[in-house]
Amino acid sequence: MDARRPLGHPAYGRIPHLPGSRAGADDEHLPRTLTPGPHDTVWVQEKLDGTNVAVARVGDDLIALNRAGYRARDSRRLQGRLFDAWVHHHAPRFLAVLQPGERLIGEWLLYAHGTHYHLPHEPFVALDLMRGHERTPLPDLHRRLRGGFVTPHLHAHGARDLAALHAACGHGGHGARTPPEGFIYRVERARRVLLVAKWVQPAYVTGAHFQDGEVVRPNVLRAEDDALLARLRGTLHSLA
Repeated sequence: MDARRPLGHPAYGRIPHLPGSRAGADDEHLPRTLTPGPHDTVWVQEKLDGTNVAVARVGDDLIALNRAGYRARDSRRLQGRLFDAWVHHHAPRFLAVLQPGERLIGEWLLYAHGTHYHLPHEPFVALDLMRGHERTPLPDLHRRLRGGFVTPHLHAHGARDLAALHAACGHGGHGARTPPEGFIYRVERARRVLLVAKWVQPAYVTGAHFQDGEVVRPNVLRAEDDALLARLRGTLHSLA
């Protein structure tokens, strides 16, 4: 096992864009308009704009990872090392959810990327539970989490016009100061995840709060989260 990249592969892959979604030059688009079948279930969740991370359980050990699958503790960025410290502070919560060989994917909302948040909850939001390349269906994910972690706000159950839904959703369900980035579109059938795709609003400015390509503007956290992260930051500095 590669000590720096324990899974030997990325913790989470890139997901394709739906038609009409704002995308970069290197992003993948679905080749056609998606038409779910009569036995498919569609979930439309709020897309959050933060740092994609994961927590993997290997035996009884927890490993905090970035999207590419490298250990967060080795990050050159403080927010990555803080995520590692935050995960181990909350280790009993993760161990209660994860079985050996599984990983919980999430968004780490410590700093603003394209959206500035005044978070009404902790800065980690759970997106997916995976084993290898297999995703857990959304109802099973919620059952496994048992309310112990925040998940993206569910805006619709069923196929919708996403542009119209976005126009009606206000600032979403996670304390965004502006309308949310967009939506995650999940299609499931018979307790299998068939597809996960995204729709980003056409006017969205990716990295609007970056400076020279780096995060600089913290999101506004709850007092208890601020206090915990200050303690973890102090511990990291004392070990440096």
